This record gives sequence, C-alpha cells and structure tokens, in this order.
Amino acid sequence: MRIPLTYNLRNLLVRRTATITTALGMALTVAVLLAALALVDGLHRVFRSSGNPLNVLVLRKGSSSELSSAMSEPTYRNMLFKSGIAQRTANPMVSLEMITAVTLPKPGTVNGQAVTLRGLLPIGVQLRALRLREGRWFQPGQREVVVGAAVARRCPAAQVGEWLAIGSSEWQVVGVMDAGTSAVNSEVFADLNQVSSYFNRRDQYSSVLLRATDAPSLGELMASLNDDPRLNVTAQTEKSYYEAQAASGAPLEHLGILVALIMSIGSGFAAMNTMYAAVARRSREIGTLRVLGFSQGSILLSFLIESELLASLGGLMACLVVLPLNYVTTAIGNFNTMTETAFRFHIGPAVIGIGIVFAWLMGGIGGLFPARSAAQKQILTSLREN
Repeated sequence: MRIPLTYNLRNLLVRRTATITTALGMALTVAVLLAALALVDGLHRVFRSSGNPLNVLVLRKGSSSELSSAMSEPTYRNMLFKSGIAQRTANPMVSLEMITAVTLPKPGTVNGQAVTLRGLLPIGVQLRALRLREGRWFQPGQREVVVGAAVARRCPAAQVGEWLAIGSSEWQVVGVMDAGTSAVNSEVFADLNQVSSYFNRRDQYSSVLLRATDAPSLGELMASLNDDPRLNVTAQTEKSYYEAQAASGAPLEHLGILVALIMSIGSGFAAMNTMYAAVARRSREIGTLRVLGFSQGSILLSFLIESELLASLGGLMACLVVLPLNYVTTAIGNFNTMTETAFRFHIGPAVIGIGIVFAWLMGGIGGLFPARSAAQKQILTSLREN
C-alpha cells in the first residue's frame, strides 16, 4: 500500500520556510549550471549556423585557422579552373580573402573591442547568406567598410556614415550587414585590395573560399585541392571549419560544470539536513503509518518522493531565474582569430532538461539517507518519541 502524494505535498506546505530555503539553495546551484550551459549552447549555435554546406574553405597546409594561414595569389589563380567549382555569370565562385584582427572603440573599456577585419572580393559577399540591414556594400578601391550587426550593436562608432579609426587610417562605414545568428555578424568587411595594401600584405593573403557545384562534386573538389602538390593547401567545408571553432567555449563549459558540482555538494547537504529534520519531527507519524499497515518500502519511497518534489521546485525556480538570459547578448574571445565572437545565451529545452535532471539527482542523493532512516525506525520507538 502506497502513501498518497498529497501527504508529501501537505508536509512541504506546512514546513514552507524550510522548503523555500532549501529550494532556493538548490535553485542557485542549478542556475549556475544552466547559465554555463546556455552560454556554451549559444556559442555553438553561432558556429553551427555559420557557413554554407557547399562552400569550401582553403587554407595553407598545416594552418589551423585563417589568421595563421598564408595564401599567395598564384596559388589562388591555380584554383580557379578546378573541376566542380560553381559558376556565376561565367565567372568561378572563388574569393581570395585576407583577415586580420583590429581594435574598435567600445564604451566602458580601455583596450576596445577586438574584431575580425575581412578583406574580400565582391564574389565573397555572394558566397555568404547576407542581407543589408542598412546602407550599401563597400565599393572596390575605396576605404569603406560594412560592419556586422553584432559589431554595430556593441560599438556605437560603427554606424552608417561614421568613420572608424582602423590603425592610423579612417575608414567610412557604409553599411550594416545581417547574417542571422552566424559568426559573420561579428566581422567587418572591406575591399581586399584596400586591406592588403594598407596592412602591407600584397602577396600574403589568408584563405580562399569557393563554392562547389553540388553535393556530389563537393568531395571530389576537396580531394583535388588537397592532392594537388602545386597548391600545398588543406581544403575543408566551411561548416566543419566553424564547428571546430566551437571548442573555444569548452573551458567555460568545464568551469561552469565544476562550480555547479562543488555547489551541488552544499545543496545536497542542505536537502539532506531538511529531510533529516522532517524525519525527526515526524517520528510519531512514521510509527502511526507503520501501525496502519504501510510497509518500510512505502515510507522510504514517500520520503524520497518528498525530497524529489523539493528538488523539482528548486529546478523550476532556477529555470525561471535564467530564462531572461535568452535576451542577453555577450561576446567571448575566439582563440583561433584572436577576436571577439558575439552571441546570445540560449536556454532551450535540452538545457532546461539537463537542469531538471541535475536537480533530481541532488534531491535523490540528499533524500536517500533520511528516507532510509525513516523506513528503518522501529514502530514502538517511533511512537514513544516526542
């Protein structure tokens, strides 16, 4: 015979002060874990949404990122006539590009905001899923830039019509581009020749981005590029390159989990203390339940369920506390590009599910020993206790 669930709910309501205090402690622990997971999930969403499945990014062999890669113009020209490259208006969809890290002024900071300045050919814009939110695209031969939406949002000086100080030169902002949730939102685009000339890198570009004709030709195109001894390059899909960059959030994820685990020890002891106090106060109730015919297993399960209800309350409170993070935008340093990547925290069903399960684990561990203590009480001993 099982003890009704209403018995546990009534006991939690009667001891509302202890219930709320313990639930708040659990909620704080779960909230720390959820915040860390939301941060990493938001960063992963940015990199997962970046890149086109048919785009191929070509770097110098041995390079792990565009920043550390060096590509010459003759190498780029040798790629133009590879079989399997998509064409647009009889021209191959291949863009020679150069990136560098620059610092833009940012309110409240001394060193400013590090962003990626990408010099590219006009075809490079067409290779990406972009739309102009404001203004126009840069004109070749002019010191003009188009900034990503995240850059414009975080840097008041990066607005259409303003002049940005890049190095010792002034570049006019002529447009704001929107790439959805892509990492491109954290970049600044400009004419390749202007960027390479200003930074004195006329024959030391960074990468080549090209579009395969279709999915079947994608593998053959990458194999042709990788196997060509004249090029000495590594070709990979643009999406796989960005997905590899998501590893920059791993240290924060591990730190958040570690802090949450340390805090969970304290929360588990708090739950255990609350349940032990409940067992001590309800000794006569436990004895009465045994007299009425409830088994030791029923009493153990009842107290364990009560602990889990307490943990569920803490988990739900944590979810409510962190849900507003969905509207918070932040940025993290990308070790591959040495710049900041802006993203929004993401509290999705998977993150909430992990938080609830984590709360249940704390409740189960904190309630198991008190529940066993309650179940093992002798009937006469329980009835005699005050």
